[in-house]
Amino acid sequence: MPKLIRLYIISVTIGFGLAGVFVGLMLWFNVANLWHLVSTSDKGLLAVIILWASNGIVFAGVQFAIAVMNMADKDDDEPRGGLRAPNIERPRVLARVKVTADKPGLRQPRR
Repeated sequence: MPKLIRLYIISVTIGFGLAGVFVGLMLWFNVANLWHLVSTSDKGLLAVIILWASNGIVFAGVQFAIAVMNMADKDDDEPRGGLRAPNIERPRVLARVKVTADKPGLRQPRR
């Protein structure tokens, strides 16, 4: 099995496990009276499964993103650019521009 597929399966497993713990804690602490709503409804089990699946997708995506970002090289000690010498071949030439005020309310330039 390729390493990236294996990493994805592990990340999804961890993400859905964390989502199960999260949903269990939400039910245990009765957040927004969720335990009462689930336990008294005939569709309560379906609601818990949907809540776990949707949180599992989010947690798995975050877990996989963290795992992929941690795969980057850690060798950031050496400089990578920004050391180029400035271009001093062409001197800066200032251009003189004459400005006239044609609109009423604007001051005329001093001569």
